[in-house]
Amino acid sequence: MGATDLFAHAGTALIAATVVGYLLGSVPFGLMFTRLAGAGDVRKIGSGNIGATNVLRTGKKWAAAATFVCDALKGAAAVLLVRAGWGHLAELVAGFAAIVGHMFPVWLGFKGGKGVSTFFGVMFALFWPAGLLAGATWIAMAFALRISSLSALTATALTPAYMLAFGRRDEAAFAAAVAILIWVMHRANIARLLRGTEPRIGRRET
Repeated sequence: MGATDLFAHAGTALIAATVVGYLLGSVPFGLMFTRLAGAGDVRKIGSGNIGATNVLRTGKKWAAAATFVCDALKGAAAVLLVRAGWGHLAELVAGFAAIVGHMFPVWLGFKGGKGVSTFFGVMFALFWPAGLLAGATWIAMAFALRISSLSALTATALTPAYMLAFGRRDEAAFAAAVAILIWVMHRANIARLLRGTEPRIGRRET
């Protein structure tokens, strides 16, 4: 196989990884579970996004838990499926595409969630010790302060450092890029945090 063929093969693999990751990430589990729970359209509740935190505002705890697990699993699945056949760079591309797919799903007019649960799934699949530390950071912050957005912002900001601590430089750079995207998606939450008006976990919206 010549150099041209190698580049073409690599390009095809990255395109395929992007498509696989995006399509998996765009599955709107929050919308599906909220409707199954009889709580209506989650996009008309609370913040209007399809993530687990907003699903919890319906009062349907099982639906919120199922949303979190499935949103994380779709991120992990994107990485693991691509890893099997297309290599390290492709799995990073697939993970990023899964997070973008969750944030901007084509099926919902490109209006989805903020990518946190999917981020955890991707990080766990890329390197589970750092992914575990990221999840533990979220849990610790959530228990201490009961503010989901602050927990997510803290966990995503620290994940690059966790990756670096284990010598995973590629994953650290990837985690930093995704953290920036997630922080941008949380800009309204950051403004409310600064004003002291950010809602706490479990507050039900009607």
